[in-house]
Amino acid sequence: MMQRLLSIHTNGPGLHEFTDEVARFVSDSGVREGLLTLFVQHTSCSLCVQENADPDVRRDLEEFFRRLVPSSDDPAMRWVSHGSEGPDDMPAHIKSALTAVSLSIPVSEGRPALGTWQGIYLFEHRQRSHTRRVIAHVGA
Repeated sequence: MMQRLLSIHTNGPGLHEFTDEVARFVSDSGVREGLLTLFVQHTSCSLCVQENADPDVRRDLEEFFRRLVPSSDDPAMRWVSHGSEGPDDMPAHIKSALTAVSLSIPVSEGRPALGTWQGIYLFEHRQRSHTRRVIAHVGA
C-alpha cells in the first residue's frame, strides 16, 4: 500500500492529463494487482477518465460544459447568489458536483488498467491558473 500527493498545475479551464504521473506512482508502489484511488481536494475542479487520442473529444467536452453551466454573469445564471470569487466560481462548483472528485481504477500487471485510448484528467473549471492537489492511493 502506498499514498502520494500529486500536484497538478493548470493554466485555466479544460482537461489536463496526468496519466503518466499516475502510472509512475503505481510503478513506484510495487503493487502488481490492486486498486488505485484518486481524490481531488478541491470543490471547483474534478477528475475523469477520457479519450486521450483525439483532442477534439476534449474540446467538445469543454464546450459542452461551458454551454451547460455558463459563467454567472450570463443572463441565464441570474439566480446564482454565490459569487465571492468571481463569475466563474459558482459555475465551477456546479460542474464539480456534476462530475467526479474521485476515481477508482484497477491495477493490473503493475499499471493502471486503462483502455487503449483512455487517459486520466483533472478537469479544471476555473478561469485562472491553479495548483490542484490529488491524493493517489494504491493498495493490493
